[in-house]
Amino acid sequence: MQHRWLDRPAPYLPVWQAMQDFTQKRQPDTADELWLVEHAPVYTLGQAGRPEHVLNPRHIPVVRSNRGGQVTYHGPGQVILYTLVDLRRRRVSAHALVHLLEQTVLDLLLQCGLSQACRKLGAPGVYVPQSALNHPQGTQLAKIAALGVKVHKGCAYHGVALNVDMDLTPFLGINPCGQAGLQTVDLAACGVHCSVVDAGNALARIFSAAWESATDFSPPRATRHLLTAIEPST
Repeated sequence: MQHRWLDRPAPYLPVWQAMQDFTQKRQPDTADELWLVEHAPVYTLGQAGRPEHVLNPRHIPVVRSNRGGQVTYHGPGQVILYTLVDLRRRRVSAHALVHLLEQTVLDLLLQCGLSQACRKLGAPGVYVPQSALNHPQGTQLAKIAALGVKVHKGCAYHGVALNVDMDLTPFLGINPCGQAGLQTVDLAACGVHCSVVDAGNALARIFSAAWESATDFSPPRATRHLLTAIEPST
C-alpha cells in the first residue's frame, strides 16, 4: 500500500475535498492509499457533532465535516493518517477499521515505551494514564489520538490524528470529542521525542502491514460494543 505526504501545513478544506473526489471516482480495482498530513490550525465537527462543544474558537476556523465523532482540533505538531480504503474488497467492517486505527496507534506507542496506552470504553480513540505524565497518583486518562471515519459505497476515508509535539492550548477551546474536561496530551508530554514525519511514517508502516492481512478481519469480541460508538454513514 502506497503512502504519501501532502504539503505541510495543509489547509483542511482542500484535503477533505480531495478525499471525497478520490472516493467518488475510485473503481473496484483502484488501489488503496494512505495520505499523511499536518494541518494548519482548524477545529472540525463530526457529522453529528454538537456545536455547543465548541467553547471558544477565537481566531481558529470551525469546519463541519462528514466524518464520525464530535469536535477535535488539528494543527502543526500533529500527524494525521488518512486511510482511503475499500472496505468491501477486504470484507472489513467500519467498526473493524476503527479498531484497526486504534491498534495502529497503540502499537506505535508500545514501540515508544508507552505500554500503558489504552482504549477507553465508549469513547473511540487512544488514551494514556496520568501516570505517564508524571502524575503517579492520577487515575484519569488523557487523550493522545482521535479518530473518525466516513464510509461511502463501501469505501472509507478520514482516519486518525496523533498528537506528536504541538501547542495543546487550542484544545482548551473545545470539549475534545464531546468530553467536558478531557485532558489532551502529545508524545512530547509523555517523554517521547520524535518528528511528525517519523511518527507519520511509522503509523503508515504499521497500518499497511495490518491492512494487508485484514481480509475477513473483525475486532475482538470484547471490544465490538465499544466500536459502535462511531456510526459512519454509507
